[in-house]
Amino acid sequence: MTLSIDDIRAAADRLKGHIERTPMRLSRTLSEITGAEVWVKFENLQFTAAYKERGALNKLLQLTEAERKRGVIAASAGNHSQGLAYHAARLGIPVTIVMPSGTPFVKVQQTRAFGAEVVIDGDGYDEASAHARRLCEARDLVFVHPFNDLDVMAGQGTVALEMFEDMPDLDILPVPIGGGGLIAGVATAAKHVKPDVRVIGLEPAMYPSFTAKMRGVNTASTSGGSTIAEGIAVKQVGDVSYSVARPLLDEVLLVEEPFFERAVALYCNVEKTVAEGAGAASLAGLLAYPDRFRGKKAGLILTGGNIDTRLLASVLTRELVRDQRLVSLRIIGDDRPGLLANVSRIIGEMGANIVEVAHNRLALDVPAKGAEFDVMIETRDAQHTEEIMAALRDQGYPPRVV
Repeated sequence: MTLSIDDIRAAADRLKGHIERTPMRLSRTLSEITGAEVWVKFENLQFTAAYKERGALNKLLQLTEAERKRGVIAASAGNHSQGLAYHAARLGIPVTIVMPSGTPFVKVQQTRAFGAEVVIDGDGYDEASAHARRLCEARDLVFVHPFNDLDVMAGQGTVALEMFEDMPDLDILPVPIGGGGLIAGVATAAKHVKPDVRVIGLEPAMYPSFTAKMRGVNTASTSGGSTIAEGIAVKQVGDVSYSVARPLLDEVLLVEEPFFERAVALYCNVEKTVAEGAGAASLAGLLAYPDRFRGKKAGLILTGGNIDTRLLASVLTRELVRDQRLVSLRIIGDDRPGLLANVSRIIGEMGANIVEVAHNRLALDVPAKGAEFDVMIETRDAQHTEEIMAALRDQGYPPRVV
């Protein structure tokens, strides 16, 4: 079983007119930050906000009439389910989706909105997939695997064809790896179009399924943890997708959690676009391993934008804290009238914004006639924060960062 460039080109012909021909644009700011020439393919602009509908639709369009009547089933943490549900509804095909219990609510809600029957089962993808297999057999449905299927891989590979149409001289492609379907399709297309292009796989450090298989290690029982990149949190890479992708990859790198968070925040603040954790994995790779990409034309696939709004808010707030633009200062002084007013005046005169104040007179490490304030302030940057702390010290209110 293998995947060819002809399979991917045939998929591109099938998909034409049914999906978005998403733009790929140069990001000057991300290029300055990373040291690479960064070209971003905005797959979050697909109707279901992710590239996954390419592979799902390519599979659906090749079903027989009898298979269409029986209906399809899939297990997915979100984006495959939405792509499959949306296009199955368009084609009049019944669809059932099994989703893990930790799937973000926005993905569950949107999948149901596309007309799918959603079943919540399992703590992760692998458990959900096992339940979907049981349902598939019991109901005589057609199983549409999110990554371990050649037709699905061919659909995903169309992303790379479009990227090289827009920028033929890309040097390097950092590609997220979950189950391996995307990188199998992308690597097949990319290496055919430009044999010397480097294809770099990127996995969450907590779910190193591809890396483990390369090393002959079984980490299915030890992989796990709460990652913002839940879309690629797969304990076991597909055997078919692995066999297709492995000979074509130049390197596979593991990415730690803070880089996913920073990448999501950068897409929002720099490109003014929404990326989910897995969707920002390519940029996270550039942030984590800048030396691998510096000076090269890098093609990044922003694979999806389906992130829970509360999680996005948390990520953006945490980025402010990480950049020391949101800082909590503790000030201990005499409990005299005007103390808080003086501190507030100094902070205001320095051009910062007070977000929150907590006033504590009862803490035992504070003198009985003293008072303790925790003042959360919003500043321009780390240097501005230091300037404010220096001004408070000069006025007799030495702060410490909480």
